[in-house]
Amino acid sequence: MRDSKIKPAGSATLTFKDKNYTLPAFSGTEGPEVLDIRKLYGEADVFTYDPGFTSTASCESDITFIDGDKGVLLYRGYPIDQLAEHSNFLEVCYLLLHGELPNKAQFTKFDNSITRHTMVHEQLAQFFRGFRRDAHPMAIMCGVVGALSAFYHDSTDINDPRQREIASHRLIAKMPTIAAMAYKYSTGQPFVYPHNDLHYTENFLRMTFSVPAEEYKINPVLAKALDTIFILHADHEQNASTSTVRLAGSSGANPFACIAAGIACLWGPAHGGANEAALKMLEEIGSVEKIPEFIAKAKDPNDNFRLMGFGHRVYKNYDPRATAMQKQCHAVLDEVGHGDDPLLKIAMELEKIALSDEYFVKRKLYPNIDFYSGITLRALGFPTSMFTVLFALARTVGWIAQWGEMIEDPHQKIGRPRQIYTGAALRDYVPLAKR
Repeated sequence: MRDSKIKPAGSATLTFKDKNYTLPAFSGTEGPEVLDIRKLYGEADVFTYDPGFTSTASCESDITFIDGDKGVLLYRGYPIDQLAEHSNFLEVCYLLLHGELPNKAQFTKFDNSITRHTMVHEQLAQFFRGFRRDAHPMAIMCGVVGALSAFYHDSTDINDPRQREIASHRLIAKMPTIAAMAYKYSTGQPFVYPHNDLHYTENFLRMTFSVPAEEYKINPVLAKALDTIFILHADHEQNASTSTVRLAGSSGANPFACIAAGIACLWGPAHGGANEAALKMLEEIGSVEKIPEFIAKAKDPNDNFRLMGFGHRVYKNYDPRATAMQKQCHAVLDEVGHGDDPLLKIAMELEKIALSDEYFVKRKLYPNIDFYSGITLRALGFPTSMFTVLFALARTVGWIAQWGEMIEDPHQKIGRPRQIYTGAALRDYVPLAKR
């Protein structure tokens, strides 16, 4: 069990129906102070009302910190831009899971464990064939990841730290293999087995794009870009899918089921589909010549058109992940070229306008990570149906870290949000013949 790190920060007094109630206040390392309302219902017979829980801290966590007003994102205290520039995805995985960056021996051991777990049970290949050929890859991901507990039931005891560790390593290791299999299944190509002599992201690219008829050569520029995407998406505090994983885990569900729940939540277009929405917007624009027309529509307060991939719900200043993603996006485009893809040409012209137009600069509507990642993934050759799958692949380690932290939290209880009931008041049953 982990010890609480929150500190007392005074108290507040709530007056309700002429009675005063004392609410203890606490502070963490960073961020605003919080009021403890756990005893409020028992003392005052009143709940708090917070749709979406946007003003409610549901847990104590020392994994990720976001300051949206300042444009800050920290993994275990490390700025995201430093990790994206100097680290690699597996090292970030170790950091999120263990709280510290690994030394050389620790990283070698961790890397070896993940590499040796990348194979999936051979019967899973038969499991895939139960899906329609045109099934959405995210539908396949939900089903296959949820089914892992049927194949690896020797690591589902959440009370055993060793089994939790094995399950964590299995999920991180097998997610690229499963994602690549989902892609291959949709294209009708044969599954490609992992290679233990390749790095994590290189292995995934090979399993996704290689074919038996010819040798696949890893392009280091493309591998670095995808690895950076994975780092930037690895965790993002208590978002909808992470909260889903924690809520599912609070019931004692096995880790594979919890991660499947997170994947299902991520599939929602309001959460994991933002980069796909950005590309759909580029398709709507259609050509570089039409960009001024759509810029005017975006500025018109009476027009419902929105520039997708610009600004961010959480980051009111700028998205700290966007700078690193912009660098990789341009590196990929320089490597593979725009080719004849009109969307990439539109995207680059739109970026120039958004970074120089006073309307966007004044409102801080800068291109965010979804804008750049969508363009990058398209340039890498991924269809839009795979975008959220790649998001899930990257976010798996964050979900696991958050799930593991929840398991060890002595204050954690099964999730049970309250409600304001607005239905019918108490009434008596009337027999059918008298209605």
